[in-house]
Amino acid sequence: MIRKIIFTTVISLAISSPAYSEKEFLDHTALMDHGDGHFMDMDGGMIMGQNTDTLPGGCSKIAATEEITVHAGHKYSEKFPGTMFAFDTQEFHFKPCTKLTIHFINDDNVRHQFMMHGLPKYLYPKGMFHMEVTGPGKITGTLIFPPNDKTYLVHCDISQHMEKGMKAQLKIGKGSGDLPSIPGVTAQVIQDDYSNSIAEEPVAPVTKKKGKDGKVIAEKEPIISGVTIIGLAVGLVLAPFLGRRFKGMNPSEIVNSIFESLAKGIGLIINLIKKLIGLVSSKKTLEPPK
Repeated sequence: MIRKIIFTTVISLAISSPAYSEKEFLDHTALMDHGDGHFMDMDGGMIMGQNTDTLPGGCSKIAATEEITVHAGHKYSEKFPGTMFAFDTQEFHFKPCTKLTIHFINDDNVRHQFMMHGLPKYLYPKGMFHMEVTGPGKITGTLIFPPNDKTYLVHCDISQHMEKGMKAQLKIGKGSGDLPSIPGVTAQVIQDDYSNSIAEEPVAPVTKKKGKDGKVIAEKEPIISGVTIIGLAVGLVLAPFLGRRFKGMNPSEIVNSIFESLAKGIGLIINLIKKLIGLVSSKKTLEPPK
C-alpha cells in the first residue's frame, strides 16, 4: 500500500513538472538584435535572415506587401495518414519582389521551425530565412523575395519533423515545378505500405521443350544452377586466403588494396603483350626475304 502511494505521488509530481505540463503561450516580441537579420530571446524564439527593406537584385521596387499567419503542430497532421507534424498550409503563392511578413505560431509543447532554403546568399546569410519557437508561442519575421520564378522548400529542420510531415512549398511567380512529398499536394517519393502481405517465395524460371509426341512441355529450371555452385565453391576456396590478405584492414583499405592488385595485374598483362609483340617483330626481322 505504501509503495503504491509513493509511486502515485512520484508520477503526479512528474506530470505536474514544467517539462511535462502545458506550457504558457508566449508572444516573442522582445527579441535581441544580433546583426545580419539575426534576432533571438532567452525563451526559445529566433529569427535568422530577416530583411525588411533591402531589395534583392533585379527588383526595382516592392511589387506587393503581404502578411500571412502559419500554424505548426501535431493536430494539423491528422488529415495526412502516416504523419506526425504539419503546417496548417502546405502551399503558398506570391508575386516576385513581394515583401512578406509571416506570423509563425507553434501550437505544440515542442520546438518547431519555419525554414526556407535557396535564397540569394548576398542578401540572406546561408541562403536561408528561418523562424523558430520552442513551445506554444508566436513570432513574426519579414523577408523580400527575389524576382525569379522559383519554388522554395518550407520545412521544420528539427530531427524527423519534416520526414513526419512538416513540409510545404512556396512558389514565387510561376514557380519552378513542384517539390516531392508535400502532404496533400504531391505524391510521396516512397509510398507507405501498411499491408500485411508476405513476400512471395522466388519462382524458378521455366524452360519449354517438345516431348516425343510433339507437345510442348514446360519444365522448371533449378533455382540453384551449376554456375552458382561453382561460384560458391570458388568463394569457399578463396575465403581463407582473402581473410589473411585483408585481415585488420578497414573497408577503404580493402578497396584500395583490390584496385592496386588489379593495376598490377593489368600492368603485367600489358608487359606480356609487349614482349609477345616484340618477339613476333624480331622473328619477322630475322627471317630472310623470299
